[in-house]
Amino acid sequence: MTDTETNSVPERKRGSGVKMVYDLLRDEILDLVLPPGSPIDEVQLAERFKMSRTPIREALVRLAGEGLIDTLPNRSTMVANIDFLNMHTFFDALVLMYRVTTRLAAQYHRPEDLQVIRAHQAEFAAAVQAQDALAMIATNAAFHSAIAEAGRNPYFVALFNRILDEGRRILRLYYQSYEDRLPQQYVDEHEEIIAVIAARDTEAADRLAKTHAEQIVHQIQKLFTREQRLDIAL
Repeated sequence: MTDTETNSVPERKRGSGVKMVYDLLRDEILDLVLPPGSPIDEVQLAERFKMSRTPIREALVRLAGEGLIDTLPNRSTMVANIDFLNMHTFFDALVLMYRVTTRLAAQYHRPEDLQVIRAHQAEFAAAVQAQDALAMIATNAAFHSAIAEAGRNPYFVALFNRILDEGRRILRLYYQSYEDRLPQQYVDEHEEIIAVIAARDTEAADRLAKTHAEQIVHQIQKLFTREQRLDIAL
């Protein structure tokens, strides 16, 4: 256990141990700090978090319920691998939610919604400028979540936030797939989306959101194809 790991554990309140372990491990898994397939050791976690193994186990059960942790036949535990074979289901849901939430925002937004959306866009642009992948993922999610909020449908908001959250590992790979800087193009696309929402142009909002989401899908698919070719070559 390193000093960094020790210092990264926040002081906890009574009864909050399970949630603290769950939150920290979930973030580390989704941000690829704990890569797919890496082992999970209850004893090491108990030492790291300075608590008994009972809350550790409860946190791991919650993570397993979300499909982020796998327990193998020999009872060892590991970070779940990304299900690349069924990735199309995630892509379908992602594109659909980009479209419907942006379209509804164009139809139902209020002036104050645009202020929030533009504020998140400024944060995203700053993250792109800094080439901070984790900040780009967080600010991009906040930007699109704010658009969903402007659409005034809480069910779509909840579903979209879940998709964006569960897709953090995939989006982390997406940002890593750029060998050079992430293009300014995506900041510009956000600006175009804001403009059509402000103009209440639902058709343009739908079209731009679809294009914006599909380029993410194509980039990730291109990455997978490249990695598969590398595996074959090796």
